Amino acid sequence: MITIENALKILKNGHNFREIIDKGEYYYNITDVTFDNISYDSRDVTASTLFFVKGDNFKKEFLRKAVESGLRFYVSETDFEVTIPVILVNDVKQAMSLLAMEFYGNPQDKLKLLAFTGTKGKTTSAYFAYHILQQSHQPALLSTMNTTLDGEHFFKSTLTTPESLDLFKMMATALENGRTHLIMEVSSQAYLKKRVYGLTFDVGVFLNISPDHIGPIEHPTFEDYFYHKRLLMENSRTVVVNSEMDYFQVVAEQVASIEHDFYGQYSDNQIHHSQAFSFETSGILTEKFDIQLIGRFNQENALAASLACLRLGATISDIKKGIAATRVPGRMEVLTQNNGAKVFVDYAHNGVSLANLLSVVQEHQKGKIVLVLGATGNKGESRRKDFGQLLNRHPELIVILTADDPNYEDPIAIAKEIASYISFDVYTIADRKEAIKKALSLTNKEGDAVILAGKGADCYQIINGEKTDYLGDYAIAERYL
Repeated sequence: MITIENALKILKNGHNFREIIDKGEYYYNITDVTFDNISYDSRDVTASTLFFVKGDNFKKEFLRKAVESGLRFYVSETDFEVTIPVILVNDVKQAMSLLAMEFYGNPQDKLKLLAFTGTKGKTTSAYFAYHILQQSHQPALLSTMNTTLDGEHFFKSTLTTPESLDLFKMMATALENGRTHLIMEVSSQAYLKKRVYGLTFDVGVFLNISPDHIGPIEHPTFEDYFYHKRLLMENSRTVVVNSEMDYFQVVAEQVASIEHDFYGQYSDNQIHHSQAFSFETSGILTEKFDIQLIGRFNQENALAASLACLRLGATISDIKKGIAATRVPGRMEVLTQNNGAKVFVDYAHNGVSLANLLSVVQEHQKGKIVLVLGATGNKGESRRKDFGQLLNRHPELIVILTADDPNYEDPIAIAKEIASYISFDVYTIADRKEAIKKALSLTNKEGDAVILAGKGADCYQIINGEKTDYLGDYAIAERYL
């Protein structure tokens, strides 16, 4: 619940209030109105809803229908000149975040908040942190892969970082469920779209940065992407940063005045004696750890999560047990074919994560390697060139290009764009199920491997703006073992 007096006070204090317009008349204050619902969905309104108009695609007809449903007030950057008062603001997304905090009783102040950002590794690191904190605390998890607000029930997230109204509602629900900590992935889009505006994290972790999410509907330039990633550092009480990341010196200078831990080659917190299922560390944590997820990059994610969790009250025992217990759906999941060849299912969906995946698989599998890969339509267009240039350096691979959430684009056209950067012949199969079937048929012995990259545990394909049913890479591969 929030009163209009309190809402206006928050907006004014944030220098985000213009005026109230009602039937052409201007007002600076309104009293004696209470809202028991807040929403940005015009289908979810009542007479006591405070409604937010957001998004470039919002249409006046949505607002008219909401008014017909009883809506009495709305917050907007534009006066749509309907029959109810508008609270005009300069930035509606900023307003959403600050008012959502208040509406839900400022749950962020009652939870320990841990956030991960980076081009790759956010989900895996969040899972490590969840399992570590689960040993002695009651964490909630907001992840690209799965979200849980009670530690028992998990559901698929729509966005990497939810819209602010949804985020603070989730925090309030987590508190009601007895949760003490909240772990979340914070994307660059979360800051670009102000989904976490005004939120301060107890610990923020910056895993890495590489060109990604550059395109007309995401970030216009790498600089813009990097800047929005770094905003997490400005909005965290303590930070953990990968010393091996590109442009590390910039981040190091940025965080010099706050509590911080660095990890990686250019710090005291390093990995030693890296094996397939174990590793040792030096520095703050001088220990040996067992791990289920193969690959040094997964060990680095585990170290980052460990340093963060230490700051949040985890013990060494919690960390060791948590790392050993961590599995991530769609992240380095392994199947074995009847002929002994391996199948690796992984979410790797950009050039850097794919390069890491290839490195790990080729370290352990010395035979024929078949890669099934696609690229998303209408977003992250820069990935296509990245994929093509990377694969061109690996002529030893058998490559099958296929669909991966093509949306409004032709998957064959996307595949041809990737292939234009590759100097050797590749297969092009639009149907991902058929591509997987073909890939498994090309391997025949122990040491061979199939890599199914991009979709991970996703059981859908985005086609023409809609999520269509898809069995999932793992389940499809199982059919052809």
